[in-house]
Amino acid sequence: MSNETLQASREWWSQRWLDLLDSYRFKKRLERARNYSRQGNVLSIKFKAAKVLARVQGSEVESYKVSLSLDAFTEEEWGYVVETMSQKALFAAKLLAGEMPQNIEEVFISNGLSLFPFTLGDVHGKCSCPDQVVPCKHIGAVYYQLGDRFSEDPFVLFQLRGRTKEQIISDLRQLRSSKNVEIIQETAEIKPEVSQNQYPVKLADFWQYAEPLASSLVVISPAVSETILDTLGTIPFTKDEENTTNSPAGDLVMKYLQTIYKDVSQKAFLAAMNVGG
Repeated sequence: MSNETLQASREWWSQRWLDLLDSYRFKKRLERARNYSRQGNVLSIKFKAAKVLARVQGSEVESYKVSLSLDAFTEEEWGYVVETMSQKALFAAKLLAGEMPQNIEEVFISNGLSLFPFTLGDVHGKCSCPDQVVPCKHIGAVYYQLGDRFSEDPFVLFQLRGRTKEQIISDLRQLRSSKNVEIIQETAEIKPEVSQNQYPVKLADFWQYAEPLASSLVVISPAVSETILDTLGTIPFTKDEENTTNSPAGDLVMKYLQTIYKDVSQKAFLAAMNVGG
């Protein structure tokens, strides 16, 4: 599978994480790290709070111990971030569904933070191998593996910043729930400015309008040729389904109603035009 195909199959946040490592200037070291990741040299990855602990098999018999972490946000900083998330319904809905919103970084930037590291120097890695350069190929292999973990679970990225999936979802639900309660309470406290008895409604006058209408708002036209009777069709007077559409009684009633409908329409038109008093 080509690099272009791999990039297209990854979630955007995973690719964003890997792009930082791919900017590393020592390309041969990166290639060895990528091979370690693909060939199964990363034996285990686990999380301890906001730190990643892994074991990577190198050229020696004994595997190397690798740790990797980012600077975790404080409780206060996470409080601001989750509060901002809860104010955006789309963000809250996607995160509660386990999906990373496309512009999630805006939430962190608006609070003076960054979810993603800016440089490799922001990623704190340690390895028990003798290589003094950071990141070594073992750290790089773990870094690549984390990119795949992010595709499976975007909350892993939040965990590196000090907040677990369970904590974020719980905080979001609590804030969204409290906001809904506040809206209901505010709605219940709204009092109408006009009491119901101030302008009593008289049912007898409900359909009457004594004020003259502006001529520009009134359009008087004869009834159209097709009426509601045409739309309804023949009235079924028999329970015999075969004779329903050809019922003589139904035809008589329809003709009678059509006569009345035409007569009433003409009288209504003449009344509207003030003809014949």
